[in-house]
Amino acid sequence: METHFESNPLLDRLPKHLKQFIKPQVYEDYTPINQAVWRYVMRKNVNYLSKVAHNSYVDGLRQTGIDIENIPNMYGMNRILKEIGWAAVAVDGFIPPNAFMEFQAYNVLVIASDIRQLENIEYTPAPDIIHEGAGHAPIIANPEYAEYLRRFGEIGCKAISSAKDYEIYEAIRLLSILKEAEDADAEEIVRVEKLVDDLQKDTGEPSEMAQIRNLHWWTVEYGLIGTLEDPKIYGAGLLSSIGESAWCMTDNVKKLPYTIESVNQSFDITKPQPQLFVTPDFAHLSLVLEQFANTMALRTGGLSGIKKLIDSKALGTIELSTGLQISGIFTNVIENEGKPVYIQTTGQTALSYREKELVNHGVEYHAEGFGSPIGKLKGINLAIEDMSPRDLRAYDIYEGEEVTLEFEGNIVVKGEIITGSRNLQGEIILISFKNCTVTHGETVLFRPEWGTYDMAVGKKVVSAFSGPADMHSFNMISHVPSSQTIKAKKTPEREALEKMYQTVRDFRENKNTNADLNQILETLKSNYPTDWLLSVEILEVAEKNQLSELKDKTLAHLENLKTKRTDVKHLIEFGIELILESVNA
Repeated sequence: METHFESNPLLDRLPKHLKQFIKPQVYEDYTPINQAVWRYVMRKNVNYLSKVAHNSYVDGLRQTGIDIENIPNMYGMNRILKEIGWAAVAVDGFIPPNAFMEFQAYNVLVIASDIRQLENIEYTPAPDIIHEGAGHAPIIANPEYAEYLRRFGEIGCKAISSAKDYEIYEAIRLLSILKEAEDADAEEIVRVEKLVDDLQKDTGEPSEMAQIRNLHWWTVEYGLIGTLEDPKIYGAGLLSSIGESAWCMTDNVKKLPYTIESVNQSFDITKPQPQLFVTPDFAHLSLVLEQFANTMALRTGGLSGIKKLIDSKALGTIELSTGLQISGIFTNVIENEGKPVYIQTTGQTALSYREKELVNHGVEYHAEGFGSPIGKLKGINLAIEDMSPRDLRAYDIYEGEEVTLEFEGNIVVKGEIITGSRNLQGEIILISFKNCTVTHGETVLFRPEWGTYDMAVGKKVVSAFSGPADMHSFNMISHVPSSQTIKAKKTPEREALEKMYQTVRDFRENKNTNADLNQILETLKSNYPTDWLLSVEILEVAEKNQLSELKDKTLAHLENLKTKRTDVKHLIEFGIELILESVNA
């Protein structure tokens, strides 16, 4: 069954550029083995995590409609999530970090709807429905944590990336897909691993996005809460990993107090984490987030903010002290005494005020770019934006007047004023000229024959951030992932095994109690000698229905498997323990 996006009104609020990442959840694509993997992980997690997870986790499973027995259906999840003010959408694996965080800002949980293969049951580097649905969803039932997640998305999606960040994203996405795929080329995995390592070892200055992704990783994904001596789990990566959730509780993993310093701690998604950070409570998470936000160009603006946008080579916005917002790809800044005195974009640019595009100042009008001086006039302490009508008249900044405006930093604007635009406070935010020449020393920045010159007004840049001010200004429907998740292969042998998994499931659910489970066990032993999970499920049915002969045969087979497959010995042992505990309880 495909996801019905209308099932939650929050999804209707999503902008088109986010909806492009959403894909249908085709529930019938989940196989009986997929369902068995979900059920095993969830039973193990709930059994273990009830002891070591934050108390919001078990309560949240119930509140968010996460069923231990069945992979969650997005339609059902949305119906229940609506009650706590959230929604969920299905996506294909990793999506770009800015988009992922912007979904959070809209109170929408992004869920990679694929599920890990049985071979990766303990941990997968690829996002999957176990990680997202069983990890992220339950904990957002805690209102304080949910607000942190929303606020994180709101701030995080404004973080400025570097050009290298997108390369790393694409490489990590590909690596996660290869590691989760069946029969992936080992040489290709090694090649992509080296590519990821090389990109991450680049000692360049980390971008804002790289730093805030670190914060996200050490809290939302791999966070611990409480004291260093007795921490509890709340991070989704730990909640969804039956291997790492136990490993992280041992002394092998160093526990550190969570502070803003964690922005500088990088991570490797393909390996268990050697250290984790412990927050005393959820309120502390928000405190650290605001500390970091205070360092971002979003709040500091200035020359450094413009330079970050130039380095990103991506669509971004600066906001001037008048509230005028300039969105485009920034390519140049002229500076003087540590301050920007002229900014330049190349290509489509839009001007906005309070996130709303100014009439006649969209990308069609500013198709070739936009340039403007910033700052005060030379020798005049009063900024243009602070001038009263009388002041403006005195300096000939008036409609119909020919004027020469010499700004600090040797930027000169000479032309005839056509008109000016003001903001709601009455400040001039834009002045349009005809027959205008703009120069910086001997360099001509604008010529009269280029048409009308629109000059932004603002004494300083108060903010710089990723993306446009008005999301409707640009066509942002452009996501084309370089790699697609790889589905499990369908072979006659696999389909026969899937059918046996389904038969055992039907027997357990009293839908087909006439099935010959002894024959299934024998077929397993001869045709699928390495499969262990179905034998665990057969043991559960045998124990529950007091089929002593089948139980003994299955236990003997599992003991044999433990010897042959030492890599899954602990998983088999837990399965046996859980069955005997639950049946005899």
